[in-house]
Amino acid sequence: MSEESQPALPAIVVRRGVVGLSRRLRLERTAASPTALELSVLGHLHRRGPVTPGDLAAAERVQPQSLTRTLTNLEARGLMLREPDPADGRRSLLAITDSGLVALRGEMQQRDSWLAAAMAAQLTSTEIELLRLAGELMERLADVTSA
Repeated sequence: MSEESQPALPAIVVRRGVVGLSRRLRLERTAASPTALELSVLGHLHRRGPVTPGDLAAAERVQPQSLTRTLTNLEARGLMLREPDPADGRRSLLAITDSGLVALRGEMQQRDSWLAAAMAAQLTSTEIELLRLAGELMERLADVTSA
């Protein structure tokens, strides 16, 4: 490895770890689980509250047309609803429903349980705390729009 690539080494290690853990967590999904994009949309609606479809697409970093089927599916299953935007009646706001919150929490609980058990079995308490802090930092990095 050249000296030029040394500053990128931490980024490479983090990316590999995130990709590997993400792949492993996906194995915890059941056949009836919402898709990854559906879970991401529900999670966004839960954390950030009602948003317009355009704002949601921007947050998910996809074209609005790419969300059409996902939003239709979530709405048809009662996991999300559309309401008129009180500030502009031409727009709609998307919000998670109680059923959507139950579905989201169920999915996350299953994965969180697996991860907590794996961490307890493989890591020291210091390593677990280090990962907790790293998780907070990764969330901050995920919100960066450009570097």
